[in-house]
Amino acid sequence: MTSILELEARFDSGVYPKRDLALVRGEGALVFDAEGRRYIDCVAGIGSVNLGHAHPRVVAAIREQAGRLMVCPGIFSNDRRAELLQRLVAAGPKGMARAFLCNSGAEAVEGAIKLARLHTGRPEIVAAMRGFHGRTLGALSATWEKDYRAPFEPLVPGFTHVPFNDAPALTAAVSQRTAAVLLEVVQGEGGVRPATREFLHAAQEACRTHGALLIMDEVQSGFGRTGRMFACEHHDLRPDLLCMAKSMAGGLPMGGILIGERLGEIPRKVHGSTLGGSPLACAAALATLDVLEEQELVGRAARLGRRALERLAAIEAPVVREARGLGLFLGLDLRIKSAPVVRRLQEDGILVLQAGPTVIRILPPLVIEEEDLEAVLDGVARAVAAEASAS
Repeated sequence: MTSILELEARFDSGVYPKRDLALVRGEGALVFDAEGRRYIDCVAGIGSVNLGHAHPRVVAAIREQAGRLMVCPGIFSNDRRAELLQRLVAAGPKGMARAFLCNSGAEAVEGAIKLARLHTGRPEIVAAMRGFHGRTLGALSATWEKDYRAPFEPLVPGFTHVPFNDAPALTAAVSQRTAAVLLEVVQGEGGVRPATREFLHAAQEACRTHGALLIMDEVQSGFGRTGRMFACEHHDLRPDLLCMAKSMAGGLPMGGILIGERLGEIPRKVHGSTLGGSPLACAAALATLDVLEEQELVGRAARLGRRALERLAAIEAPVVREARGLGLFLGLDLRIKSAPVVRRLQEDGILVLQAGPTVIRILPPLVIEEEDLEAVLDGVARAVAAEASAS
């Protein structure tokens, strides 16, 4: 019989660097391979399963809605969509008035860029070095990494990048031609780098001074990951547009944009999404919000994240440069390549990500058992020590 790995290698597009592992089942913070081996999953769908895998409340909501109505385009109203829109606006930062629903984070960023240019009539977007906002052309234009960008140039014109956490450089870059400033509160792909309060408030002030919009990319940091529902709440920000996706619907593809009061009325037909806001995804998202609130998972992420960051910072190895993070959005920056450490962890039954060549990114589901989180932190310390000895 042809193996799963062989089938994917033969027929997949080839754009993904595959690990030597086929996952077939998940439960909470655990996943299992085709041979039944158990792994603690701190990849979590690259941050897409804050509630863990196969959460019973989400599964039940999907099953029930699938038997009622799965697709309802935006030209018609729908009960699940109407309820979700209300809940999202209520859950967002102060000043949010409406929401647009789509299917992914890149779609959300694309929509936010369009809305900013539409609202201001201006062409320019200021983003940050090391930022990652997606791989579609507009989102890729806002993304910093040259290896992602170079094969597809020329990209969308009008994008400028400033050093992350350099408030004076950001202030100087914003002008009367700026439509928006687009930032992550915690850079994920860029190395798990939290923004400073000074930098974020400089961005907000510059936008207000020049009539530009502040766009926060919370695709990975939203829905409790950092110990707040949205990471910008740590800094009392009032964004004009907030991009969300990943864990929004408990693992089903979904994205969205929270739209602030300053934008006023948006003309019809300027944007759309055929399957955005489908009743099926909306039902899953409503169940996700219910679980986050009822089980107080946002506060739990803050508590567990503080403990985890302390433990990562306490790893005594000369190859460790810095532990960084916010809530359960964690990174360990090394003085050696992180890929061998990631491989050692996988052999030890722990799945984590890279975030650049030297950073380990750790994204445990918010429901992870405390003993499993401790096992992950123990495993990271062992793997770092072993690789330090071997290098």
